[in-house]
Amino acid sequence: MPPRVPPQATALTPTRVPATALRQRLAELRGPSVAPLPLDARALAALAANPGCKRRALLDGAGVNKAALATALGSPTGFGQSQFAFMRGNVFEARVKADGGTELMRLLYERMGAGAGPGCEPPVAGETHVPDLAAAGPEGRAARTALALREATAAGMWTLLDHPMLALEVAGSPAYLEPDAVVVHPDGHWTVVEIKSFPMIDDSADAAKVGAAARQAAVYVLALERVAAKVAGARVGHSVLLVCPKDFSNLPAASVVDVRKQRSVTRRQLERLTRIEDLAAALPEGTTFDVDRPAEELAAAVEAVEAAYAPECLAACELAFHCRAKARAAGAVEALGRSVRGELGGLTTIGEVLAAAEGTAGDPADPTVAALRRAAALRAEALAGAPTGAEVRC
Repeated sequence: MPPRVPPQATALTPTRVPATALRQRLAELRGPSVAPLPLDARALAALAANPGCKRRALLDGAGVNKAALATALGSPTGFGQSQFAFMRGNVFEARVKADGGTELMRLLYERMGAGAGPGCEPPVAGETHVPDLAAAGPEGRAARTALALREATAAGMWTLLDHPMLALEVAGSPAYLEPDAVVVHPDGHWTVVEIKSFPMIDDSADAAKVGAAARQAAVYVLALERVAAKVAGARVGHSVLLVCPKDFSNLPAASVVDVRKQRSVTRRQLERLTRIEDLAAALPEGTTFDVDRPAEELAAAVEAVEAAYAPECLAACELAFHCRAKARAAGAVEALGRSVRGELGGLTTIGEVLAAAEGTAGDPADPTVAALRRAAALRAEALAGAPTGAEVRC
C-alpha cells in the first residue's frame, strides 16, 4: 500500500509564502528603511472600484508611497486633500465629539435610535461610555477595540468608540482601518459614524461626495462584521450615520445612509483581488520601488506590474497621471473610459478602432466593426452636406 501523502503536501494545496518571508519581500519592494504607508478605507474603496489593477493592489499592499513614487517618475500628482480642508475637518470632528460625544449621540438617536431596536432609551448627556482604546501599534489597538466592542455589547449601554482600529484582510495582507467613530447601542447594534467636512444644505449633500463616503463606510462595515462574528448578541448595521456641517455654518447635521449595495460590491471586488504574495512572486528578481533609485529603473519596475487605467483613477490614485500618459502613448482604448472600452469589444487600441471605422481592418460581420463603419459613414455624409466653412460637431 503506497504511503499516505499528508494534506499539506498534495498538489492541489496552494503553496503560500510564510508571513515573515512575505513581510521581508514587501520591505524590499518599498526600499531600505522605508516605513510602510498604511492602507486606509478610502484607498480600499478605490481599490475595490478597480480590482483589475494589479499595480495598485501590489503597491498598496506593500505600503509604497505612491505620491513619492509618482514624483520620482516625473508625474507628480494633484490628488489628495488640501491642508486647509484637513484642518477644517479636524476642527469640525472635534466639535461633533465634544463633551463625551453628547451632540453626536443626540443626532444618532434622533436619526436612528428608535429603529435600532425596541427598548433603547435615548442616551443621557454625559453618561455615554467612552472607553480608552490606546494600545501599542495597530495590532494592539485592533485587539483593544475588539475587547471594547465585546464589553460594550455585554454591558448593554450606549458606548462611543472614538477612532477605533479595525482589521481586514485584503489580498492576503492585513489592513488596519480607523473609522471616525463606532456607536454600540444598548441592544447590541453597532453603527458606523462618518464625519465629513462637506456641507449638508437643506438636508441634502453633494451626491458624488455622499457616494464616496458610503463606499468608505462600507469598508468599515465589512471590518466590523469580522469582529461581530465572534461577539454574542452583536450585529452590525448596514445603515451608517453621516455627519456634516449644516448649510454654511459649523453646526452638525446628520443623515442616515444605507450602504448595503456598496458593502456587497466592495466585498465581491476585494475577494477578486490577486493575493499580494502572488503578485510579488511574479516580479523580476531585484525589483524595487525605492524612490532613491534612478527614474529609468523605477519606470521599469512600475511597468513590470499590470495596470488597469481608467479616467476615474484621476480622482483616486496618485499614479493616475503616469498611467494615463502610458495608456495614451500605447493608444489604449481604456484611456477613453470604461464604458467606451466595453462598447468596443475586441478592439483594444485606438488605431484598431480607426482602421475598423475606415474599412481597412476588422471583420465586417463583427457587430462592433459594423457599428463603427456605420458611424463613420454617417459622419462623412454629414460633413459632405455641410455648408462650406461650417463646423460640424459630432
